[in-house]
Amino acid sequence: MRIVLVGPPGAGKGTQAHVLAKTLSIPHISTGDLFRANISQGTPLGLEAKAYMDAGRLVPDEVTIGMAKDRMLQPDAAGGFLLDGFPRNLGQAKALDEILAEEGIALDGVLDLEVPEDEVVKRIAGRRLCRNDGAHVFHVVYNPSKTDGVCDECGGELYQRSDDTEEAVRVRLEEYHSKTEPIIGYYQEQGLLVTISALGKVDEVTERAVAALKSND
Repeated sequence: MRIVLVGPPGAGKGTQAHVLAKTLSIPHISTGDLFRANISQGTPLGLEAKAYMDAGRLVPDEVTIGMAKDRMLQPDAAGGFLLDGFPRNLGQAKALDEILAEEGIALDGVLDLEVPEDEVVKRIAGRRLCRNDGAHVFHVVYNPSKTDGVCDECGGELYQRSDDTEEAVRVRLEEYHSKTEPIIGYYQEQGLLVTISALGKVDEVTERAVAALKSND
């Protein structure tokens, strides 16, 4: 099964991508992992991406597309894959179609995780990380620490990331609406889109997702 996962920031894409990939026995391909792997391995695409990043510039679509193509054509992805964070815009979506057409394969579905905007803001703006290592994550509503501002695990100070403030989240949502949301209509026209609510417990959302993908198969 070949799937694209889309949804606004705070929809739980990373969590669902990991669980769904394991459930469906396909590799999880995320743009974040692609960049880290290519940069750490010093690949030509990784070096090119790093040069743009070091200069404080956006990495061009063709570099991201190249990384995604290389990963999708690896042996472990021959039977399918789950794309998380790619395509991020209409140009990347059309490039993905071209890559798949060249290989004689096609997407089986595009899963859209739907979350109300106010819930997105609540989810992200309420996150607090431990300053000691950042591995321990709490939430002021959904997973509060026993003592306000103090990590339960190590006693470190809890803080809010600068890009997790409500103002920053609103900016990220605007970018999502302008750049990524158009691919939803694009895939809907192709009959590939399945939309589910991303509200509820992780396992509930996963069950919803698997059922929706199978019904669209």
